[in-house]
Amino acid sequence: MTTQNAITWPEHYLPGTGDNFVSNEVVVAGVTAAQVWRYLTDTSEWEGYYDNVADISFPAGGGPVLSQDLDFSFGTFGFPPLAAHVTQFQAPADGVPGRLSWTARQDGTPAERLDVLHAWLVEDLPGGRVRVLTQEVQHGVPAADLATQRPNPMLNGHQAWLDGLITAARRP
Repeated sequence: MTTQNAITWPEHYLPGTGDNFVSNEVVVAGVTAAQVWRYLTDTSEWEGYYDNVADISFPAGGGPVLSQDLDFSFGTFGFPPLAAHVTQFQAPADGVPGRLSWTARQDGTPAERLDVLHAWLVEDLPGGRVRVLTQEVQHGVPAADLATQRPNPMLNGHQAWLDGLITAARRP
């Protein structure tokens, strides 16, 4: 029997406690966690493989490679750039999954406020496989609106991100 690693959730963002939750996962052969991690954590690569992100910036400096406690901003899903903060950053290592998460917020009126935690888990599996899991919990009226749409734009958008990430990681 095999037990899979899971996302580590702060209490405020536990799945099922927000207005929207999505979970996407891929398991593929022929690519390593280190290859995936490079393209996931280097924001200068994002727009090259994921068309639902724009206007990435680092208001306090740093970047383009993400790191623990780094502040950055980016636009996605038609929202103006969201203020983001890296809350977990652990590169994958032998027997240890990579873990990356950030909070992202949009201020404004109650109808505009958005508060999310987007988490990633990247791990090598036996047999030359890699597993990439991404999950997001969202709070706010815009999140509740997204949750009612069919097809679900968050679910489809994150799947496109995963597919592009794997394609990029396979580049020679």
